[in-house]
Order: sequence, then C-alpha cells, then structure tokens
Amino acid sequence: MRVEHFPDPGSKIYASDYAVTGGGCAANAAVTVARICGHARYAGPLGDNKDDASHAIVAGLEKENVDCSGVLRVPDGTASVSLILLDTHGEKIIATRRGHGLHEVTPPDAVALIRDIDALLVDNRFPVFVTPLCAAAKARGIPVVIDLDQATTADHDLLKVGTHVIASAEGLRGTFQTQDIKVALPRLAAQLSGFVAVTDGPNGIYFMKGGDVRHMPAFEVDAVDTLGAGDAFHGAFTLALAEKGDEIRAMRFAAAAAAIKCTRFGGLTGAPTRAEILEFIGQRAAR
Repeated sequence: MRVEHFPDPGSKIYASDYAVTGGGCAANAAVTVARICGHARYAGPLGDNKDDASHAIVAGLEKENVDCSGVLRVPDGTASVSLILLDTHGEKIIATRRGHGLHEVTPPDAVALIRDIDALLVDNRFPVFVTPLCAAAKARGIPVVIDLDQATTADHDLLKVGTHVIASAEGLRGTFQTQDIKVALPRLAAQLSGFVAVTDGPNGIYFMKGGDVRHMPAFEVDAVDTLGAGDAFHGAFTLALAEKGDEIRAMRFAAAAAAIKCTRFGGLTGAPTRAEILEFIGQRAAR
C-alpha cells in the first residue's frame, strides 16, 4: 500500500493505492529479464498446490512470459508473504511471514537446469538450492551472478562459486558489521576471485577494479517505489553481461533499469522494457 507517512503504533492511516503482486529477488529479476527481451527461466522451491501464495507466484511469472519449468513444488511447503507500506519518498516498511519447508530443498538435477542457459543469477536466500546450480554453471564456464541480498559470512561456499558477486548495501554492511561500504567492499573482494560490487540506492554503485574501490553514480529520479529496484538491477546486469561481457556497460544499463523501476508503484509490475531503458539512457546522454 502507498501511504503519505508510516503510521505510529496504535494509529490508523489511509492508503492512496495498493497492489497485490508476486515478488522475491529471483522472481523480480526474472520478470525484468523477460521484459528486456531476454529468455528467463525461474528455478526454486515453492509450496504445493494448496499454498495460494505459491500458486499466485507461478501464475504471475508465467503471465510475464517467464519459464517456470524449474520450479519445485514442495509437499506441505509454503512461500513467504509480505505486507509492504511505501511512503511518499518511496521508502518502505516490510513485515514478512516466512515460508515453511523450502530452505533445505535441493534441485533434483542441477546440470539439466543450467544446460542450455547463457548466464545464471541467484540470490543467497536459498543457498542449499542454488549452490549446486552455481557449481554446475561455473563448470560450464558461463557467468554466475550472485545477489548478496542477505547478510552472510564472507567465506560462505556459495559466494566462492560466483563469477560476479553484487551485494545490496544492507547485505554487505550486515556481513561485515560496518556501515562503511568502502571498508567492507575490499574485505569482500579479498575473499573472492571474481568481480565484486555493491548497490547503494541513490548513492550509486561501488565496485572493485585494480584493487581500488570505484564509484558509478546512480541516475537521479523522483522515487515513488524502491521495492524491487535492486532486483531489477541484478536482472538487467546479468542479461547485459551475457550479451556484451562488459561489467561497466552492464552496470550502467542495470542502473537505468533500477532507476525507471523506482518511478513506478507496484513492485515487479514496474519493471521497464528494453526500449524504455535505452530511451532513458539516451535522454541523459544528450543533456
């Protein structure tokens, strides 16, 4: 729901708008990939057909032309459900009822799931499921992009199989228990061998190059809804990386996708098209 301001305890407020949508890091990224002319396949554990949330997630993804053949329906499992309030600045408060029975599920055939893809994007909220996929993709020599969305340990086995690790600012700060991104990012890079970066909302993107922390500014927009912006970034980055193999160009393309998404209410329903991203970048280059 969109509200003018967040409520005080015990108070009531009015919402100016609402939306019901699927979500989650990988699902949001998959929708972004599909909208920017990529072929997106979503894989992950979800609840069985008795779980309304899981059914709605799959139906929503398929409506966006996302291939859901990699979904594993878990008997008696349930997907997470969140209640989200967005204020006039686009900031959010989220309450989540965690899913059940999904976190220890492994893919039945990781090699088959990644056999015909050009790049793999995973987040670290289901490491048991995605780590075998990452290992199989890395063995094939294709990009393995890891969204370090949730605080973890810098030496976690999942991170070690990524060719590109892009953290959220919250995830990076939580991992190293410091607010200073310029301190945390080199510490993460020291543990890994691939490309390392962090997205920090309107503060832009910080990434490692030649042992130094570099910065790419964010595009300035009037934010309406920041929900899913990081996921749009990861989806657009992964597709652009698979197409061009250039991290800098991929980050700029992804930053534009995230910026456009922030101007639209409704979570993943605000993901942009490729034409919109290219027009957005072109307009700013002409200024």
